[in-house]
This record gives sequence, C-alpha cells and structure tokens, in this order.
Amino acid sequence: MPNPVARAAVWMIGAIVSFTLMAIAGRAAAVDLDTFEIMLYRSLVGVVTVLSVATAAGTLGQINASGYKLHFARNIAHFTGQNLWFYAITVAPLAQVFALEFTTPVWVVFLAPLFLGEALRRNGVIAAILGFVGVLFVARPDASGLGPGILPAALAAIGFAFSAVFTRKLTRTNSITCIMIWLTGLQALFGLACAGWDMDIAVPSAQSLPWVILIGFAGLLAHFCLTKALSIAPASSVVPIDFARLPVIVLVGALVYDEPLQMTVLLGGAIILLANWINLMPPRPAKGTVTAK
Repeated sequence: MPNPVARAAVWMIGAIVSFTLMAIAGRAAAVDLDTFEIMLYRSLVGVVTVLSVATAAGTLGQINASGYKLHFARNIAHFTGQNLWFYAITVAPLAQVFALEFTTPVWVVFLAPLFLGEALRRNGVIAAILGFVGVLFVARPDASGLGPGILPAALAAIGFAFSAVFTRKLTRTNSITCIMIWLTGLQALFGLACAGWDMDIAVPSAQSLPWVILIGFAGLLAHFCLTKALSIAPASSVVPIDFARLPVIVLVGALVYDEPLQMTVLLGGAIILLANWINLMPPRPAKGTVTAK
C-alpha cells in the first residue's frame, strides 16, 4: 500500500493550487467588498455547490448533527482566521503576512498530540522547524517593518491551525459531505451576521462578481482537498506540506504582479522543499524490529 503521507501529499497539491487562486481572487474582490462580505458570498457559492454535488452523488443522507459542537469550534476558528488573514493582506506587506501564516504547520505539529492523541513525530518536528526557517528566508520579517496587520496575521495562523486539527478529528466520525455542508453553512451564517450588523451589505459589482465566484469554488475545492488529505494521514504530517504554497505564491507574484525574485526567495523555497521531503519520508523501524519481506 502506498505511503499514506505521500497519498495525502497528492491531495495537498490540489489544496495549494486552490488556495493560491483564492488569494489572487481575494485581492481583486477586496476592491469592492470587505472581508465579511467576501466570506459571505464565498460561503453561499459553497453551499450551492456542496448541495448540488451531494445530490448528484447521492450523499445527502450522510449529513447529520453528529459532533455539532466540534463543527462549531472548527468553523469559528476558521472564520476568525480567514477574516484576520483577509484584513492583514490589505494593511501589511504580503511577504510578512505569508511568513506568519506559514507558522500554522508549526502550531499543528504541537497541537495534534494534545487534541488528537497523535504521536509527536521527529520528522514532522524537523520539517516544521526547517520549513519555518525557509519561510523566514523568503519573507525576511524584521522588527522595523512591523505594522498593524502583523498581529492579525499571527493570530490567523493560530486559527488555521486549530481548524486543521479539528478537521482531522471530524474525519474520524463524519463524512466529507457532512463536514463540507457544516463548513459552508456555518461560514455563510457567520458572514451574514458580521457583514449585516450595520444593515449595509454591498452587492458584488460586475467586475468583482467573477472573482467572488472563483473565491467560492477555489475555497471549497481547497477545503475538500485538505479534508481528504487529513482523512488519510496525521495532521502533523499533512499540514507541513502546505509550506510548498509559499514558493508557488512568490512565483505567481513575480509573474502576475511583477514582484522581483530574489536569491533569498530561491534559497527559502529550496529549504521548504527539503522540509517537505523530510516530512514525506516514512519513519525508520525501531532497532531490533523485523520487517516483512
């Protein structure tokens, strides 16, 4: 049987591509909409999509209220983290926001044993630390550049970490259809409550509507791929793979937004790829263990 972490890595490639598309679309949609409105419309697109796919696949019967408290906790963590992230990219340099966002795997490696009972893998710890070092090379955050978006970005990373850990726990008892409908439904309710508190919800313009739709589809696909990956392998093994998203985003920035490529970025990307390679390596059998031939 193939290494489960390697199989999870294939799903994480889909998540990385989807999250990258969502970042590009979110930047464009933020011209007309605030973060709560973006989350609202993104989630509404998700609700329609999940219900349509579940109907076609005949999995609507899998939707239930089992573990509703954990669903609420997971979605509050994600909603909070996502809104903080959308806010941070509008008030802080992207490199610093991404650097702090990619502390998420470090948090997951150490949260997973507490909430999931997963063993603290040596390879996972090394990959998390090494990946974070790569992030620092890419982003080069320094005290002189700290701004109002840095704390929200740091807190967003913690929110994403709790979301990933709770998602992993939900995959033990809930189907992906059930997890996804709770995700999109609760996120839509949270978005409606926060966007409508002042009784003034902006409607997407003709220019921003395609971006909103892309955010909805890309966000949904990203979470589907992430949930599949977490259902296959431990969270402490899966989440560090997401480090590969940073060099991808840096490359997109250079090609789409004409942002310069620097040697530190290339070096950091190489360190991140090394971290993922270490994370994907199967654990060595203990001394004295006889392996089947």
